Amino acid sequence: MDTAIVTQLDDLRTECLHVRSGQLFGTDAPVDNKGKGSAFSPTDLLATSLASCMITTMDIVARANGFMLKGCEARVVKHMASDPRRVHRVEVHLQMDAGLTPDQRVLMERTAHGCPVARSLSADLVQEVTFTYR
Repeated sequence: MDTAIVTQLDDLRTECLHVRSGQLFGTDAPVDNKGKGSAFSPTDLLATSLASCMITTMDIVARANGFMLKGCEARVVKHMASDPRRVHRVEVHLQMDAGLTPDQRVLMERTAHGCPVARSLSADLVQEVTFTYR
């Protein structure tokens, strides 16, 4: 079964359909690459998917270990390079529940670094991940 269908629109935009759920979202080229920046760019999605995967995977592992991950939030900063144009660094700043025990914190941090997206990205892409417990 297909995962997604991506349709080219006008003005460097696409419409992305998640086949299973029917959900849609659009993309736009970034302002620094001839777009309007009116939506996530493809490279924004790459950086954002890293944080989303970290949070989702931590939630799965927390539940499997008998506790709940609550109020987790990530701030993502993407850094581009040129020649060739690419994402060269992604900062993921995770805000975590201060109520996690020291063992739970270690488990969550290890899980975040080992999420499927983190393991799928090129070793050349720098992943800077910070955890703040609030």
